[in-house]
Amino acid sequence: MDVDKYLLICEQLGEEPDPQKMPLELSDFPAEIQVAFFLFGYLEDNWEGTSGTYMGKIWTQMEYLFELYNIDEPKVTAYFMKLIESIIINHRGREQSNRRKAAEKKSASGEKNFTHNVKG
Repeated sequence: MDVDKYLLICEQLGEEPDPQKMPLELSDFPAEIQVAFFLFGYLEDNWEGTSGTYMGKIWTQMEYLFELYNIDEPKVTAYFMKLIESIIINHRGREQSNRRKAAEKKSASGEKNFTHNVKG
């Protein structure tokens, strides 16, 4: 959710927007973190083929990107990029776990999905 959607929801509900609940935008972060997000977006995603698990980014291009964009403090930028990756990996792992648990619960309850091939 972005700020515009949050403000629209508050308006529709007749509530006063709460700055504590308002989503952050990239411009809310310091310049070093904005650069880390920017460069992080250029790195290729790494997915495990069999399970479809997100494994993080492929970091082989990092040094090239630091040189290309003349990054003054590559260690600081790399640190923030790894923090971003860690948060994303944990979030996607929780989502995948929740989906798996929901599917297990559904199959344990005996619910069956029936599909019918109807032509008409």
